[in-house]
Amino acid sequence: MSGQSLVTYVGVAHPWMCDIMGHMNVRHYAAMFDDASFQLLGHITGADSLADASRGWADVRSEVEYKHETKAGALLTIRSRVIKTGRSSVTFEQVMSGSLDGVVHAINRTVSVRFDLTARVAVGLDAEMRARAEALQTDAAANENSAG
Repeated sequence: MSGQSLVTYVGVAHPWMCDIMGHMNVRHYAAMFDDASFQLLGHITGADSLADASRGWADVRSEVEYKHETKAGALLTIRSRVIKTGRSSVTFEQVMSGSLDGVVHAINRTVSVRFDLTARVAVGLDAEMRARAEALQTDAAANENSAG
């Protein structure tokens, strides 16, 4: 899967998501990106980790760049890719585009840390998680990691 992004969300901008100016409100971008991140992080942790309620993820940084107005009725797809894999974290990028026209509406970049929910501390990614995260890392991002 190296060099590929993963489709992590498909949806629509409903009229009730739009503000008085007629475009989707930022709170709904955040919700869509959040739903997409659950998909991506689930692919990284794997199915077996769903049974472990003592571990989770904590976002420590998130930045959204709004590129194109999103109006009611817009069909949207979010594709996610890992940018960097750290000891206990992953940095990922999510691109929200029009499903039919490919126009980029917004880009979200997030750093999320693997977290022990009981001890309230960061925990390292195990070997399997690291391998899955690196498999979702694009070639360009992998080259960026090896250069730094």
